[in-house]
Amino acid sequence: MNKVAFVYHPDYLLHDPPFDHPESPARLVAIREHLAGAGLLDKMVPVKPGYPETEDIVRVHDPEYLQQLDMACRRGDLTLDAEDTYLSHDSFTIALLSAGGAIAGAEAVITGKARRAFCALRPPGHHAGRSTGMGFCLLNNIAIAARTLQARHGVSRIFIVDWDVHHGNGTQSVFLEDPSVFFFSIHEHPTFLYPGTGRRWESGRGAGEGTTLNAPMGPGAGDAEYRLAFEQMLRPAIERFKPEILLVSAGFDAHKDDPLADIQLTDEGFRFMSRFVVEMAERHCGGRVVSVLEGGYELSSLTSSLEIHIRELLGA
Repeated sequence: MNKVAFVYHPDYLLHDPPFDHPESPARLVAIREHLAGAGLLDKMVPVKPGYPETEDIVRVHDPEYLQQLDMACRRGDLTLDAEDTYLSHDSFTIALLSAGGAIAGAEAVITGKARRAFCALRPPGHHAGRSTGMGFCLLNNIAIAARTLQARHGVSRIFIVDWDVHHGNGTQSVFLEDPSVFFFSIHEHPTFLYPGTGRRWESGRGAGEGTTLNAPMGPGAGDAEYRLAFEQMLRPAIERFKPEILLVSAGFDAHKDDPLADIQLTDEGFRFMSRFVVEMAERHCGGRVVSVLEGGYELSSLTSSLEIHIRELLGA
């Protein structure tokens, strides 16, 4: 069985919606209770993250945006300007801690303390851009982890797989011109779903041309369509890029029971994707996988899909 780090901090529950909202602390409560009941928490190495250095965050986000976000929380604002993302008094602090969780998971893997990691953190991050928060996201956790791996550990080729049902527009924008980070996103077609980005022709820019790959799926797509995209698009991309580590923006909202979209993945679809990523990592980058929680809002499908994902990371 592979050593898998489980990154979590109880303060993640302090990012609390001021009104009814699908991205709530109940998600992490359900995850921990389910994994404990399945006997999986005891099979992983617990990692309690700390707060990142300012330099870790500003590699991805503009300092002016961080100041604005901090002040909005101090003022007691209930939402960001976009009004699709809530704030509470502690949200900025917990967003920093969430980014610290992604860093902790990435560093546990790259230093050999664990072979793989799952980061059970919130708020999620893949919609956050350099100077914007949106789509329930405040800071881009996975982008911050990737930049930290580059700056602190000299990792030169990082591959990000984003299978959240919504396109990871923030992550794409951060790495759009960067040939050292490959970004792959499979998501419901932007014509039908937020945030309206992630079309097939979005493939990078400048030096980063060819290191962005989008696989938009029409409403109703399910396990078979995702399998085909992984085999025909993702596999050759990984084989050509030859990454040193794989990072996963692991959203579970493409499940057929999730209310926020119309993709029809089953638990077996998440088993296939998880196993595929592990096999690619074994073949190309020493088995190193860092998985970071993004979406997933129906608690039963979230926890069942995540259990499968953890078992594949463990090789159990």
